[in-house]
Amino acid sequence: MSNSESRPKRRFQLLLLKPSHYGEDGYVIRWWRANIPSNSLASVYGIGTDSALHHALGPDVEIDIEAIDEFNTRIDIPKLLKRLSDHDNFGLVALIGVQSNQYPRALDIAKPFRDAGVQVAIGGFHVSGCLAMLDGKAVDLDACRDMGVSIFAGEAEGRLDLLLQDAVAGQLQPVYNYLNDLPGIEGTPVPFLPLVNVERTMGRNASFDAGRGCPYQCSFCTIINVQGRKSRFRSPDDIEALVRQNWAQGVSNFFITDDNFARNRDWEAILDRLIWLREEQGIPLGLLIQVDTLCHKIPNFIEKAKRAGLTRVFLGLENINPDNLLQAKKRQNKITEYRAMLLAWKAQGIITLAGYILGFPGDTPDSIRADIDIIKRELPIDILEFFCLTPLPGSEDHQTLWKAGIAMDPDLNNYDLEHVCTAHPKMSKAEWEDIYKEVWEQYYEPAHIETLLRRAAATKIKLSSMVKLLLIFSLSLSMEKVHPLQSGIFRLRHPSERRPSLKRENALLFWPRLWLELVYKTGMILATAWKLSRVAMKIARDPRRAEYMDQALTPVTVEDETELEMFTQSAAAKEAVVHRNKVLNLTRGAA
Repeated sequence: MSNSESRPKRRFQLLLLKPSHYGEDGYVIRWWRANIPSNSLASVYGIGTDSALHHALGPDVEIDIEAIDEFNTRIDIPKLLKRLSDHDNFGLVALIGVQSNQYPRALDIAKPFRDAGVQVAIGGFHVSGCLAMLDGKAVDLDACRDMGVSIFAGEAEGRLDLLLQDAVAGQLQPVYNYLNDLPGIEGTPVPFLPLVNVERTMGRNASFDAGRGCPYQCSFCTIINVQGRKSRFRSPDDIEALVRQNWAQGVSNFFITDDNFARNRDWEAILDRLIWLREEQGIPLGLLIQVDTLCHKIPNFIEKAKRAGLTRVFLGLENINPDNLLQAKKRQNKITEYRAMLLAWKAQGIITLAGYILGFPGDTPDSIRADIDIIKRELPIDILEFFCLTPLPGSEDHQTLWKAGIAMDPDLNNYDLEHVCTAHPKMSKAEWEDIYKEVWEQYYEPAHIETLLRRAAATKIKLSSMVKLLLIFSLSLSMEKVHPLQSGIFRLRHPSERRPSLKRENALLFWPRLWLELVYKTGMILATAWKLSRVAMKIARDPRRAEYMDQALTPVTVEDETELEMFTQSAAAKEAVVHRNKVLNLTRGAA
């Protein structure tokens, strides 16, 4: 045996930390079980595991990797510091997938590690978006540099080895900028997290991206400026490999994080492979995808998605006012197609979730209330979730305001799509905040919840699934003051996780109050769940439940354009109908 073989190998500690952000009470938002998995964390973990397997740091160095998603796991900084110290600080803390609202928390996590001489790098949409769209220093990037945290902009496929090798040499560069050199992702290491991580999500959900990039130009979006407008894809073989890797540990539920899976050029080959895995190989897939509002026009797309295991679909509806959609460069959304699209999903028994943005220039509190009432009556949406129009760093909207010197909220913690971050031409800050809270109550009021459950029963959607979603979406904002996508089961806190600018609470008061709050909120959840379940059971026992019909569920007819308020409420809506009819006539004439 040679000396090199007998010598103990050094163990490089790679800590992948996905920061959360601070809630209204100043404490980190963390749950016993979180709602959504982090695909950024899964992606880098998969790449890091590959680096370890091919000995990227040489034959004498092993890489120990730990992934922590702060939304569901406490980042115990003293414990991690001790672990690094035991290895002579031979390692790297990588802050993964940091969004703008998570940037302040990320810096607070980084500080004690940097104070201890530990190397730290940060990546994600905030630093990448700022470097892509601004001057490279705006939006607090200098705070990162001043602390000695290395900035990683772009994607890690094919680049992580270099970062790790620089860390081993103690020579991390201030900036690694790969925004103009986006990698292909076919055949690269696939997103993966160990079961211990996946089990900390509701329903044991994993995630993967089948593609990256988006061809559209929405002005509020950061994806097109960070992941690019040229789409890049994984192959069906890649997808099968990650499904089997997860199924080996008993995981079969996936959130496919593509901004628009319907525009993946290989969507059919991927769905065919997933159908085969589900129907022939016996893997009980359950899928959630995001698509655009024209996907129903793609032959066989919805039907094959259903066979592949799709149970829920998220749609970027955004608004029902064509003027608002045009101002946001959301030209691909056609309000004249909304009903046909939603009914196509309902025909397959798939739950529809739709995003709706408040705060477009033409919005007022009254117009928003009227629009939500129209949606409740005329569109068969199951779950509607609301967002404030936010000038996210990395978006065209933010760049426009920044160049014009228009004031925006200086606290990045508020850039979570729930807070008002800049002025509005027709609403005061208070009016905008109030209407945001009000629409949640308006949509999820008891009568409409019963309507949603009746529609679900009529379209053969599992009522138990709807009850779970309605419980989350009706309670999260009012009870926890967070958006449902940031929610989970049992909000947890620790005295050390309060924002440093706020006073640390006395432990003798903190812990009793936390437990009393958990008891109170658990009671609220159980009471609401019981009410929802009673309504669902009443509907389930109705022998005529399949015959239920309302205006939203009626088939699309030519009379819609004169009878439905969605098409008659404004000049822009009427013009959208006229334009649609012109296109149809031209198409028929050409045929």
